[in-house]
Amino acid sequence: MILDELWERLAGRAQQRRVVDVRVGLAYTAVRLDDDGCGLAYTFRQEACEGSTAVREAGTLAGRPAAELAAWVRTPDAASAAVGVATLNAVAQPPAEAAEADITEAIRVAPGDVVGMVGYFRPLMNYFRQRDARLHIFERHPLEEPDVHPDWAASLLLPECDVVVISGTAVINRTIDGLLSCLDRAREVVVLGPSTPMVPDVFAGRGVTLLSGVRVRDPARLLQIVSEGGGTRRFGPAVQKITLRLNR
Repeated sequence: MILDELWERLAGRAQQRRVVDVRVGLAYTAVRLDDDGCGLAYTFRQEACEGSTAVREAGTLAGRPAAELAAWVRTPDAASAAVGVATLNAVAQPPAEAAEADITEAIRVAPGDVVGMVGYFRPLMNYFRQRDARLHIFERHPLEEPDVHPDWAASLLLPECDVVVISGTAVINRTIDGLLSCLDRAREVVVLGPSTPMVPDVFAGRGVTLLSGVRVRDPARLLQIVSEGGGTRRFGPAVQKITLRLNR
């Protein structure tokens, strides 16, 4: 699975680093390392129960080897896995060839395309509609809006999509592998959001054509925003939006 391969590829690097700060906010989890590498992952608040490893060991995380927290990607608890993914993202750091760009500058969509979106990205929805694309949006807790379906409907409708956008949160909860297996005809497959691991070799062989994530420019500012409950709209200049096109 993608998350297992990410761990295998990055575990060696993680062994060489230590964690200096961990913030589990309302929207995102952030991990900062001793080389100033900083990574993000979506916080699964509903899963952060008392039995969660991240909750149970709170107050003891700073100072640990990064490999210890990165290994949490192997736990079945999504809140702890988010700490693990944020740690791996801090270790990985985006490749130099990842360009500063918003997803709308990189994605390839044509009028009449059927677009599947796993995750509710309102600005991107408006972008697709302006280009006369037909949308299928999948959400675990669907809103009563046109084109929005429950997440279990993805396996039924994704096979007819020409363009597919998958939230990087699907890496954390291990749903991404099943989603990618549903894509019969998609010519453009995007993994999107601050949780996205910018590790091209892991995704290229699985049909993904575009990674869209962030490069952290101001770790201290980002940690403050995460601690105060802020999400993507508050990150501002603390991060740089980046995209990376892959060869399938």
